[in-house]
Amino acid sequence: MGWELIAEDPERGRIEATARTPWFRFKDDVVVRVQERPEGGSVVDVRSLSRIGATDFGANAKRVRRFLSELRRSDP
Repeated sequence: MGWELIAEDPERGRIEATARTPWFRFKDDVVVRVQERPEGGSVVDVRSLSRIGATDFGANAKRVRRFLSELRRSDP
């Protein structure tokens, strides 16, 4: 995905990373959390947030969709 890993906490199922926008290379913050469900399986929560600017022109939503798509493809 080209993200820079900032922090990871495997016990809490949390990853923090920095992504950059393609054109201007602005930094966006990305957090991925994975939580086990009592009935089995897990829940994945992904957040991507621009550090600056009033709009991101859909870049953060696209990043989240791409991550989830890649995750689904990797699921056996």
